[in-house]
Amino acid sequence: MRPDWGYRAILVALPLLHFTLHVGLGLERGAPDLLAVGLLLLARELRTGTAAGVGFMLGLLEDAFSLLAFGANALACTLLGIVGSRSRELFLGESVFFLVSYLFLGTWLRGALHWLLSGDEVRSGAAVSLLINGPVDAAYATAVGVALLFVTGAWRTDPRN
Repeated sequence: MRPDWGYRAILVALPLLHFTLHVGLGLERGAPDLLAVGLLLLARELRTGTAAGVGFMLGLLEDAFSLLAFGANALACTLLGIVGSRSRELFLGESVFFLVSYLFLGTWLRGALHWLLSGDEVRSGAAVSLLINGPVDAAYATAVGVALLFVTGAWRTDPRN
């Protein structure tokens, strides 16, 4: 894991900020999915089993506020933790392009998994959810996540700095 304390603080702050915006302030869809961003960043630093466990715990916390699709977030975040952890073996390097595409695709994947795992009473149309709202939500979460990493100085492309 990175020895940088600023990066670790951001990894803890992202889920806390997610729940503050979504639940504490009640912004719901107006707030970015910082839970997925935090999980994706953390999963690259952890072993697969640990990343899956963290994803399960974060998804279970998110599901605690869901009445109709309980368990969908837990399973989606568990799978996202696994995929995020395994991405470290497939993609080396930590460029800005990789960061943006990794966060965008991972956040969209979480939304798509949640849509697939939710019951019929919760789902909206596939085209709207997966092709319109999904990419817009993923772009929003990616932009906020990348901005937070760069503003705080927690993201460095050179691991020696």
